[in-house]
Amino acid sequence: MSNGKQHFQVCFCWSRVFKVRGGEIPEDIKKVFESYSMNETMSMDSLISFLKKEQNEVINVNRKAQNIFNSLKHLNKFHRRGLTLEAFFKFLVGEHNFAHQSKVHQNMDAPLAHYYIYTGHNSYLTGNQLSSDCSIEPIKKALKKGVRVIELDLWPDITKDDVNVRHGGTLTTPVKLIKCLKAIKEDAFSFSEYPVILTFEDHLHPYPHLQEKVAQMVKSTFGSMLFIPKSDMDVFPSPNQLVKRILISTKPPTKDSPAESDNKVSPERGRSENGLNNHNQYQQQIQLEEGDEDEVPKYRDLIAIHATKHKGSMENFGSHGSSDKVGRCSMNELALEAAVAEHSHQLIRFTQRNILRVYPKGARVDSSNYDPLIAWLRGAQMVAFNMQGYDRFLWMMQGFFRANGGCGYVKKPEFLLSSDGVCDEVFNSMALPVKKTLKVKIYMGDGWRADFHFRHFDYCSPPDFYARVGMVGVPADACNMRKTKTVNDQWVPIWNDNVEFEFPIRVLELALLRIDVKDYDPSGEDEFAGQTCLPVSELKTGIRCVPLYNRKGDVYRSVKLLMRFDFTT
Repeated sequence: MSNGKQHFQVCFCWSRVFKVRGGEIPEDIKKVFESYSMNETMSMDSLISFLKKEQNEVINVNRKAQNIFNSLKHLNKFHRRGLTLEAFFKFLVGEHNFAHQSKVHQNMDAPLAHYYIYTGHNSYLTGNQLSSDCSIEPIKKALKKGVRVIELDLWPDITKDDVNVRHGGTLTTPVKLIKCLKAIKEDAFSFSEYPVILTFEDHLHPYPHLQEKVAQMVKSTFGSMLFIPKSDMDVFPSPNQLVKRILISTKPPTKDSPAESDNKVSPERGRSENGLNNHNQYQQQIQLEEGDEDEVPKYRDLIAIHATKHKGSMENFGSHGSSDKVGRCSMNELALEAAVAEHSHQLIRFTQRNILRVYPKGARVDSSNYDPLIAWLRGAQMVAFNMQGYDRFLWMMQGFFRANGGCGYVKKPEFLLSSDGVCDEVFNSMALPVKKTLKVKIYMGDGWRADFHFRHFDYCSPPDFYARVGMVGVPADACNMRKTKTVNDQWVPIWNDNVEFEFPIRVLELALLRIDVKDYDPSGEDEFAGQTCLPVSELKTGIRCVPLYNRKGDVYRSVKLLMRFDFTT
């Protein structure tokens, strides 16, 4: 029998139960279905068995199986006694079978300093750092994607009677602070209920009346949403304690500034009388200002997280580090790189109680970004990124914060929080044993014909897709992208070549699996066709659906891959 005749018979047989544009169901998927079905039907009991054995599901498996059945009732080929191949395949490529956790599952009762926090840089800019517009739109977009730290640069307007947000010393057009605050209130918790932190880069110090105006705007806009601690904090509250609260973080005015000389109208702030150091005690005794005061607190009293900017030698790094009060310190990416060589231990110790914010160097006028792993490996919680562009590092950042339900807070690895000293995961990862090996197989992709114009990739023929996978993480875990074969002239590429990619991993908590798809172009640069980045520690094993994203990090409506993930020890 010729190959052509074989292909015709296979397509004709399966076309009665499943129709895929431009291709067929991968052979491995057919075999899995056959092994769990009888008379071309998978029963409820067989589906449960599949979920347990192939997908390694252990929690509420019977309920999941019932939900899968219920979600497929609309299919014409769905039988009461079980699933057809078509229905089974629809489940595999659907929302009930995504490759990563979709709910918050980490402990959210530790201090804020114990979490990586999804952080924006110059959150109001629509484009480059020199001449783009300032707007509320990038702020709203960031919040809707789970970003939890919004940066606003405060400047007096030309009349010195109102406050603008803009990038100082550039041609960027300003936006009114009050518009930004109202936009933040509207979308702060539209995606995640966990706290939003506003970092003010305050250029109002020569104008204390404007700082007072900021206090009025902040208080009147956020009201009871605003977190105002009764005193300087010995330890940060937890995300759970701050659900749907907004915190202000900036450098406080000096005690003798005019803005601080008026009569105080908010609860008195001072040193904690009991000097609490234990977080469990703090959880019981923390006092939250509910915002029901008739009078407006002074500017300084609204600052929940006191900030400093690192300057000069590392010998005096983080004045908060030797204090019994916690705070935030900022440094740019170049200062961090300089500090890493000799002061990594000091950085990590600082970030066990305090917050370290790292931001892009000034030369990144194109709003590009830097490698976040350098900062994450030293415990930096706020790795501030330009969210308005797109690049490989931004994809890593977006992928990293898909962890923990995408809530914007990801628990730091225990080795960065240990009071017994810093483990070798940071400094000598090559010497660490391999904890697990991740095995990855790519079966097929679909959705491009629905989401792209039919001439988007090739003018005269369907695209020639190939996929790539790679690992980023500690130096010993990182590896270059590895490539599948190219499937020519197919909108629905199927890789039936049984190729499996293996990735030995030493530090699971910081490992990210990079995936992208490109259209091969023999005459020029291969064309981008989708990407994603997945936190390895949260991968669900078995046959899984992997939605792809565009260059800006927005998920495609239809484009996805069907893949398999397995771990071995």
